[in-house]
Amino acid sequence: MDAIRTALQVLLFIISMLLTLLILLHKGRGGGLSDMFGGGVTSTMQSSGVAERNLNRITIILGVVWVVIIVALGLLARFSVVATA
Repeated sequence: MDAIRTALQVLLFIISMLLTLLILLHKGRGGGLSDMFGGGVTSTMQSSGVAERNLNRITIILGVVWVVIIVALGLLARFSVVATA
């Protein structure tokens, strides 16, 4: 059980770092915090739509995997306490 928990925690760390990187790669839409850090200066030409859609898909998939790992770690913590008591 400890090996599974450790593997999930390592995977959670890696996915968290990847999610942070992918979210920072997204283009700012304006009107938010992205304006504060220079994101407000955008041209009217959009970048590649395919690249942006792929970035969105990868981010959503990693976000779902991240949530599943969080739930799995919570269930492991819940049932390991019950099993040892």
